[in-house]
Amino acid sequence: MSEAAVFDCDWENFDRKVLTASAEVPVLVDFWADWCAPCHTIAPQLLRVVEELGGAVRLAKVEVDDGENMRLAGHYRLRGFPTVMLFQHGEEHGRFSGARPANWIKHWIERQLLADGEI
Repeated sequence: MSEAAVFDCDWENFDRKVLTASAEVPVLVDFWADWCAPCHTIAPQLLRVVEELGGAVRLAKVEVDDGENMRLAGHYRLRGFPTVMLFQHGEEHGRFSGARPANWIKHWIERQLLADGEI
């Protein structure tokens, strides 16, 4: 499967683009909102980390105020934004909320992948 490293995702294609695709490569999901200042702060940090990891992880962007995407936030019981979740093999393997620096995000991803034997 050839997917872009960073892509938009929504309620209708979440299963295919995140859950199914995470069987091949881990997928980070950034649940964000346009009105959320920390969401805008973390966005370039997430892009930087995905680029630095060179294909080891993909990034799905879910705008929670867009259509039915708030249902995804409810399904995963998100309490605030941004919330970033890591999916592997169709299952959640970690999450954090709030803006973080790129080096923190990269180490967090590496710890999750190491714990699951992915690296």
